Amino acid sequence: MCLFVLIPITNGINCVSCVGWSNSGCNDPYDEATSGDLPVPGNTYCLKVVYPSYIERMAGGRSCTPGSGPDFQMKILIIGAYGTFGSRLSQLLANKSQLTLFIAGRSIKHAEQFCKTIDKNVAKILPLYFDRNDLEIEKRLKSIQPDIVIDATGPFQFYGNDPYHVVKACLATSTNYMDLADGTQFVKDINQFDSQAKSKNLFLLSGVSTCPVLTATVVRSLTKGLHEIHSIKGGIAPSPYVNIGPNVIRAITSYAGQPMSVVRHRQLIIRYGLTETMRYTISPPGYLPLKNRRFSLVDVPDYQILRDLWPNINSIWFGAGTIPESLHRLLNYFAWLVRLRLFPNLSSFSSIIQQVMNIIRWGEHRGGMFISIEGINNQGHIYERSWHLIAEGDIGPFIPTLGIDAIIHRILDGKIPISGARAATTDLELEDYDNLFKKLGIITGQRESINKTNTSLTLYQKLLDQAWHQLPYSLQRMHSYTTNTKVAGIAKVERGTSITSKLIAMLFRFPQAGQEIPVQVVFHPNIKGELWTRTFAGRSFSSWQMEGHGRSDKLLNERFGPFTFGLALVINSEKLYLIVQNWSFLGIPLPSFLAPNGISYEYDNNGQFCFNVEIKHRFTGLIVRYSGWLEKA
Repeated sequence: MCLFVLIPITNGINCVSCVGWSNSGCNDPYDEATSGDLPVPGNTYCLKVVYPSYIERMAGGRSCTPGSGPDFQMKILIIGAYGTFGSRLSQLLANKSQLTLFIAGRSIKHAEQFCKTIDKNVAKILPLYFDRNDLEIEKRLKSIQPDIVIDATGPFQFYGNDPYHVVKACLATSTNYMDLADGTQFVKDINQFDSQAKSKNLFLLSGVSTCPVLTATVVRSLTKGLHEIHSIKGGIAPSPYVNIGPNVIRAITSYAGQPMSVVRHRQLIIRYGLTETMRYTISPPGYLPLKNRRFSLVDVPDYQILRDLWPNINSIWFGAGTIPESLHRLLNYFAWLVRLRLFPNLSSFSSIIQQVMNIIRWGEHRGGMFISIEGINNQGHIYERSWHLIAEGDIGPFIPTLGIDAIIHRILDGKIPISGARAATTDLELEDYDNLFKKLGIITGQRESINKTNTSLTLYQKLLDQAWHQLPYSLQRMHSYTTNTKVAGIAKVERGTSITSKLIAMLFRFPQAGQEIPVQVVFHPNIKGELWTRTFAGRSFSSWQMEGHGRSDKLLNERFGPFTFGLALVINSEKLYLIVQNWSFLGIPLPSFLAPNGISYEYDNNGQFCFNVEIKHRFTGLIVRYSGWLEKA
């Protein structure tokens, strides 16, 4: 199979050579069937040097109006196509048969190697040497004739004296343009080319990444039905096992401890990167949440871009929640040294920081994102709404590329972006993303509360939020009692046999082993939570259940004596699982890996509420397991 490499030579002619050929010549005689154009004058053996029309024919030619028919083909040049995010975008676009993708970068070897790794592709894929800083970039674009150029390189904060070099070349060659930029000034100032883009009927879209396009799309969805919006908070929490590219680290170190503009009190004021922190739990309702993370203030275009969309916004805050937390705190420490001018900057240490972050790793291999807004609805009530996303395993780095993927989807459906140069904050709807999230197995969900002290909802209704309606009716009924209520049934109890497990069971007054044991549970709900008193054959023990806060935010806190357990409420196959996320003794956090565990869940059996509770520990084995059914007495 012939992979094509473009090498500029004189007189506006391009050399197209098979991989492995010398750039100085080859022993292949000229063949019109394969070369298609004139041989090199005076040379019986050619370099397969051809006029630009050859490239056009190899790639199918520049398309007519995008989305103009079932046989329509579109050529896309992806700069940085084998990088951290460019490679993910290339993989997503490779499954579209209407596309020809130029996998472009400054290393033809890397481009070729990456092309071989793309599986199940139906698009035409061609590796290409392309340097975005090339002074002859306009000639290159004229030769390749792409319909769209996508810049996936970065960091956009370091594009030098002429940051819009590629954008200008696209304007000169009448080529549409998109990028994954997250540099504030770069994204904001692209609108300087708006009139030129409109005059040529082109779209030049910047920031088609997580920030600001996905964030703006989510905020627009969350604000529906609200009269005013007061604040926006957001954060990205990457998996510690995803390799972080050098450009990402360069961007972070460039603003660590440095002054940056954020929105406070409806004005842009100066704050310092990575020196402000907050904690947050990313928790789509009914799904296993990320463990509570520390987020640090980062520089994103959203402070200015979202402020343009909502001019009366009071505050905007965005952070990154990297783990391990020990490394995160160390980065905060060095940012403060820069802030206090005890250290010049962290940019010179970006390579070391990248190596450390890619070597020292622990924690769950999951990533996430959240957007939270606060506003007032038409009835004057304070509303807090939040959107949560969780991506398992290595899926997280695909998220910044989904905006461009969604726009390409729309173009193929004949929905071409409006001409002009802008941050693409209004070019997509959340539904466009949702379709792509489902294909990648990304989980999203929304939470909301009124006045934050809504007493009309029970404890489990508050915690499950929109997932409440996924519960079978018998489970909803059991967790809907608002007054003192007694339920009763029959249970089976098993006990551990080790001395330690027996001692623990005795201390907590867990029931004795047996079959067909009568059981009753009395609920005592109040504004602070619910007291559960369980009685098995006359032997009682109690626990206090309440809404978690701080590190247990969005968890069910259950307290047995001096011990408190943070439990995630997870719905799977119509069962409600209670999964231990953290625990503490007298309010002092204890190591999660030492927490008791077990499979505990509630389920419906022909309209009857049933339960299975298992408590065990890695050092003791089974402590107690009881299962059975309950109904209102």
